[in-house]
Amino acid sequence: MKTINIDIVSDIACPWCAIGYARLEQAMKQLASEYEFGLQWHAFELNPDHSGTGEPILPALARKYGRSEQEMRATQDQMMTIAKDLGLNFEKMQERFTCNTFDAHRLVKWAAERGKQTEMKQALFEAYFGKAEDVSDQDVLLACVESLGLDRGRAKQILDSDEFANVVREDEATYQQAGVSAVPAFIVNGKYLISGAQEPDTLVQAFEEIGAKPE
Repeated sequence: MKTINIDIVSDIACPWCAIGYARLEQAMKQLASEYEFGLQWHAFELNPDHSGTGEPILPALARKYGRSEQEMRATQDQMMTIAKDLGLNFEKMQERFTCNTFDAHRLVKWAAERGKQTEMKQALFEAYFGKAEDVSDQDVLLACVESLGLDRGRAKQILDSDEFANVVREDEATYQQAGVSAVPAFIVNGKYLISGAQEPDTLVQAFEEIGAKPE
């Protein structure tokens, strides 16, 4: 069986990253008899300079993209429909606030050492889009850790220190220097870039083409 390795560059605050992974899961399921998939998550921050209390998401996005709040609400409504069809919980995505995701990325790195990086990422997506929780808040982060059966005390130690901070910063720098400026981005076998939350069939076709190429 052939192996396809995928590096996923994404942010917890990015709804298309959650949708993109759910579509990727469907594509991987379709190809499970032909390929084994190795996944590695990498950090990207949409709001790296964010600090202090967040602001409601709709006015924040309207200002960022120079559009009206009504337009942003319509866009988010579409995303909520797409997410629901994929089995994702986006129920409160319009009630969330902007927030910093650096600490959440540190916990994803730690969870990777425990074989739970994807589960951690999904728990954080659910907290942010499904429950409108502040994923920069330590209690929220520790609740995600506990939900996966990971060690809350160890996670608190990490959050109270700067462990994994350099790992996250190096990760971000690596992919920025490689030209990744928007997420999600999927780097397949270290050399093929697939940008955006592509449909499962598109991904299947891309993986089959890549898999057919000589090593």
